[in-house]
Amino acid sequence: MTVPVLTFFNNKGGVGKTSLAYHLAWMMSEIGHRVLACDLDPQSNLTAMFLDEDRLEAIYDKSDSGLDQPSETIFESLRPLMQVGDLNLPAPHFISDKLSLIAGDLGLAGFEDTLSAEWPNALRSAELHRSFRIQTAFSTVMQKSARKMDASIILADVGPNLGAINRSALIATDYVVVPVGADLFSLRGLRNLGPTLHNWRDDWKKRLANWPEPDFDLPKGLMQPIGYVVQQHSIRLSRPVKAYDTWVNRIPEEYARELLGYTEGPYPPTPASDDHALAALKHYRSLVPLAQEARKPVFKLTSADGAIGSHAVAANSAYDDFRELARNILERVPELRARADR
Repeated sequence: MTVPVLTFFNNKGGVGKTSLAYHLAWMMSEIGHRVLACDLDPQSNLTAMFLDEDRLEAIYDKSDSGLDQPSETIFESLRPLMQVGDLNLPAPHFISDKLSLIAGDLGLAGFEDTLSAEWPNALRSAELHRSFRIQTAFSTVMQKSARKMDASIILADVGPNLGAINRSALIATDYVVVPVGADLFSLRGLRNLGPTLHNWRDDWKKRLANWPEPDFDLPKGLMQPIGYVVQQHSIRLSRPVKAYDTWVNRIPEEYARELLGYTEGPYPPTPASDDHALAALKHYRSLVPLAQEARKPVFKLTSADGAIGSHAVAANSAYDDFRELARNILERVPELRARADR
């Protein structure tokens, strides 16, 4: 039995995708799940949120040394596939007793060409092993690593693009959460994202059908959207509330049409009335610098970190918000639904 993979994805950048993955990984571990977080974005921002600079430098110095040693990043695990070898399992970085990280790596960008070159080869009539091994490398690494730590869920962060790396990451994905902002570009991002997921899903089904008796387990590539999260939900002095409402209230229709294929209304008039809206999160601007300095999620800040007075109140509020969001998401993952109320 595979461990469910939840990926945070939108090809529009700046919508708080990585911060959302980071905070939910922490919160899901807080409420009883064993969580494997995977940084599949070459920019490696999720890794930088989890690990301090000294630890990062040590990891990447080992990676650059070229010595034969255990892989400590996703790229080091996949690098042999770019030559003539097979992948290695990366050593997980333990964040807490219930939370581990597969670290990202800027070098992962070099894997894009290999994935692109092998994509059409998965439709050939023979010698399919290598093509499928490469396309499913992310899935293999995540599933084997998750089973090793007895994880109940895998959370994956990917970059804001529609390239071959993200296609391979989505092939490994069961459920998709879409972070959005209240602006024109987020709406346009949904218009790109929906058809792309549909095409990737269909293209992967064709490849699965082309290898009916595979040599190893292959992911199903479900990529099922389970909802969206409106990020940075706050009143901004430089932006009229009416303008914010205009954009945010168009999200339910765009999500229903583009991600779910609901081409006929009526559509919910606001995210608050939309079952597909998982949450509308505040920005918690005042807590962000404190959290970055302490290398903690905003809801774990204490007085020792400078969270006193109104900051302490905001941190408590953040805990409630992310706990509710985590439970809401887990309720939509059938494999975990029974554990969502822990």
